[in-house]
Amino acid sequence: MALTATIYNISVQLSDSDRGVYETFDLRMAQQPSETLEFMVTRLIAYCLEYTEGIAFTEGVASGDEPAVLVRDLTGRVTAWIEVGMPGAERLHRGSKLAGRAAVYTHRDLRQLLAGFEGARIHRADEIPLYSFDPGFIDGIAEGIERRTELALTISGRHLFADVGGKTLDSAIHERMISSG
Repeated sequence: MALTATIYNISVQLSDSDRGVYETFDLRMAQQPSETLEFMVTRLIAYCLEYTEGIAFTEGVASGDEPAVLVRDLTGRVTAWIEVGMPGAERLHRGSKLAGRAAVYTHRDLRQLLAGFEGARIHRADEIPLYSFDPGFIDGIAEGIERRTELALTISGRHLFADVGGKTLDSAIHERMISSG
C-alpha cells in the first residue's frame, strides 16, 4: 500500500519589517512520505521569507522538476526559483537560468551544501543566496507543528522570531553567496 501525504493547515501571521510585509494567511501544506518535518518547516519558512504576490508551493519533493517554492508574475513567467534543503548544482543551474532570481533555504549543514557546488557550473552563482538558521531553530518549530497550527513570524533586522505551539524561538537569518564558499 502506497503511503500518502500528511496534510497540515497552518495559519500564519507574518510581520516582516525588513520588507514592509504584514499579512495573515492560511496555508494548506502536504508533507510527502519521503519528506522530513524539518524539510517541510524549512519550505514553510522559505515561503514566508519570500512572501509576495504570485508565490506558491509546488509539489515539492514529489514534483521532481520544480523547486519547493515558485514565484510567477501575472503572465505565468517564473520570477523566483526557491530551493530547500540540499539541491543539486544542475537543478540550481537550471532554476537560475529559468527565473529572474534563485535562492536556497537549508536546514542542513551549510558546508556540505557548499561542497556539493564546488567545481559545478551554476548560472549566476555569485547572485544566489544560501539562507540558513541557528542550530535547533528549525527543529524547535517542527516540534510545535501539529496538523492544525498557528504560527506567528516576525522578521526584523534579518532576525527571525517564531511563536508556535506555545514556544517562542529566534534565529539570525544567515546569508551566504554560493561563490563566497
